[in-house]
Amino acid sequence: MTQPSDPGEPKMPAALPTEAEAAVDGPLGAARAANLASAERSAGALAGEAARSSEPTPEHDVRMTIWEHLDELRRRVITSAVFLVVGALVCWGFRQKLLGWLVEPYAKIWYQHFPKIPFELQTLAPADVFVNYMQLSLVGGIVLGAPMLFYQLWAFVSPGLYAREKKYVIPFVVFSTTLFASGVAFAYYVAFPFTFNYFFSLLGQVGDGGTLLTSRPTMEFYMDFTTKTLLAFGFIFELPLFITFMAMAGIVTPKQLVKFGRWAVLLSFILGAVVTPGPEVTSQLAVSGALVTLYFLSVGLSFLVAKKPAKTDPG
Repeated sequence: MTQPSDPGEPKMPAALPTEAEAAVDGPLGAARAANLASAERSAGALAGEAARSSEPTPEHDVRMTIWEHLDELRRRVITSAVFLVVGALVCWGFRQKLLGWLVEPYAKIWYQHFPKIPFELQTLAPADVFVNYMQLSLVGGIVLGAPMLFYQLWAFVSPGLYAREKKYVIPFVVFSTTLFASGVAFAYYVAFPFTFNYFFSLLGQVGDGGTLLTSRPTMEFYMDFTTKTLLAFGFIFELPLFITFMAMAGIVTPKQLVKFGRWAVLLSFILGAVVTPGPEVTSQLAVSGALVTLYFLSVGLSFLVAKKPAKTDPG
């Protein structure tokens, strides 16, 4: 005897008829199977659409025209210029102290080679002092205003970031400013002494003809060399930040960076030999070691921020 079904028990959905059952049931069975298959396909499509709609998207994801992007860029550039000018004005008030700080590495090497000759910077035109003080103040304004400059950069790219990525604004500003300041300090305390010492080693008596090579540095050329070197090292030290952005955008993967590691080491030693001329190995190792450290720091950060590969449904 068949037991009556419990009214409270949930009813199981009817199973999809097989081809054999559809053939036995005739045209009605085949039509019913086709309808159920179509319903299952529709349900699968709706489930896929729901999954895609649940994926994270950038906050306030509104498409901007090229003119809106340019207007946003203009506002960020103007704001950055304001902070740059303010920083330059502050540095102008300390221009003599800044110049004394900047020439100190060169003056130390000078007195080691020419202890009886006073060190001096020559000017070749009446306006040289003013122009070079302006240059020094602008470079100081860049260094002083670096946190706000990096914040403006983040503010420009943030509309295209996800909500979980926008929370990195404070670490980004702190990290980028620290890297930039570290590059400037590395150039001043490491690169300058090695470089100036080698340059001075090239001076002196030439041959037997009594020709003497000496140095009479001008303020213009000294300021041009030192400020460009400071800024160059500051931006070179931003390498981890640049690679981290590329990893966040999915342009590079941590595995690709690891595979490129041997070439990065080779390029670091080549660049170290270029920026630290001379036969002294210590200076080359110092610069090359710093570049290698920066690269593998970038690799470590890429593992933290890289996009995770999308999971594929085996079905």
